[in-house]
Amino acid sequence: MFDTLSEKLEGVFKTLRGHGKLTEQNIKDSLKEVRRALLEADVNFKVVKQFVANVEAKASGQETLRSISPGEQVVKVVHDELIAVLGGQNAPIAFRSTPGKLLVCGLQGSGKTTLCAKIALHYKKKNARPLMVAADIYRPAAVKQLQVLGKQIDVPVFHVDKKPPQICEDAVEYARANNLHPVIFDTAGRLHIDTELMDELRNIKSKINPDEILLVADAMTGQDAVNVATQFNETLDLTGVVLTKLDGDARGGAALSIRQVTGKPLKLVSVGEKLSDLEVFYPERMASRILGMGDIVSLVEKAQETIDVKEAEKLEKKLRKDTLTLEDFYQQLQQLKKMGSLESILKMIPGVSSAIRDVQIDESSMKRVEAIILSMTPDERAKPTILNGSRRARIAAGSGTSVQEVNRLLRQFEQMQKMIKQMRGGKFNKKMMPGLFPG
Repeated sequence: MFDTLSEKLEGVFKTLRGHGKLTEQNIKDSLKEVRRALLEADVNFKVVKQFVANVEAKASGQETLRSISPGEQVVKVVHDELIAVLGGQNAPIAFRSTPGKLLVCGLQGSGKTTLCAKIALHYKKKNARPLMVAADIYRPAAVKQLQVLGKQIDVPVFHVDKKPPQICEDAVEYARANNLHPVIFDTAGRLHIDTELMDELRNIKSKINPDEILLVADAMTGQDAVNVATQFNETLDLTGVVLTKLDGDARGGAALSIRQVTGKPLKLVSVGEKLSDLEVFYPERMASRILGMGDIVSLVEKAQETIDVKEAEKLEKKLRKDTLTLEDFYQQLQQLKKMGSLESILKMIPGVSSAIRDVQIDESSMKRVEAIILSMTPDERAKPTILNGSRRARIAAGSGTSVQEVNRLLRQFEQMQKMIKQMRGGKFNKKMMPGLFPG
């Protein structure tokens, strides 16, 4: 996500920081590179022009030029301007009544049906009782796909053998009668925008009066996504846009253009294939990610959503008593996996994004660790000290790994236990962070 753009902007800022003193000329030279980076990222040219003009006006001010760290000041100006381009403030989904009605529209192939399930799961985690409505009667197996997704997340799917506007109207009554909220409508798409598609969506809108009309746009189509958003907005007066496949878009042109071109906010972004890979869109957090500053707030929120509080309390007690086992280690790996890929987690940590840009993150190594632990008996997981040579050979064979990999895991686990002991005794903290422990 934004990797190419982030890398190029980082190069520009590195050059700027190298100047002992900033002048209007070297700011102009740097902004030429910023302009080129944004255009190559497929950002709308009008947005780029305005963005660069705004940054130049602010960065050339006397406060920046006289600053002790002028390079950092320019980075701050760019950061603030990125936030403005992305919408400034978070625009949350808002429901005027119960049941709340959320109409999902877009072209075929943009990921509407899967997104409906992601939104439903998002609300289910908040203890809501969502209902999904299968109103796409044209695409083969569209209804079946939504029903399968509904089963996976245990969310009901409404469908009757009628025309889409009537299906949607009946669904609202069904939700009201069964105390379900919100109602998420999956509508039909086409390979291109046509009169028939828009007429049907207008008809559905008049029947149900939705609180939210969200356009689903494929981030990987760049400016095409922006053009589609403009056309849908002219017909339906969208309340917001959702970008899908953002994890596969290394450029970011659609995300950086949609708000400025359409005037409609980005409300959600889909950042992976799992049904849990949906994020509320925050302009400030996204701007920080683009500039390689990480996103620690989103990381904490992910942890809060996925980590079992009771399990965390149990682990804390074990750490205090120094009784951590390989079984506990395995359970923590499972919790970590729920938060997403290791690479996506690391990139949310400030300063790490640029450090791992050229590093290949071996996600399969985690699977090998799991296989090794699962090939152990309960006694072996509880007491790794009993693992002699023959046991290690058996574990390696059972997990499809080598004895060397088994030995490496056991060494790492032993080192972790030693580190925990040092932290409990205060030795680790005093040695590693002397400034925090006077005397």
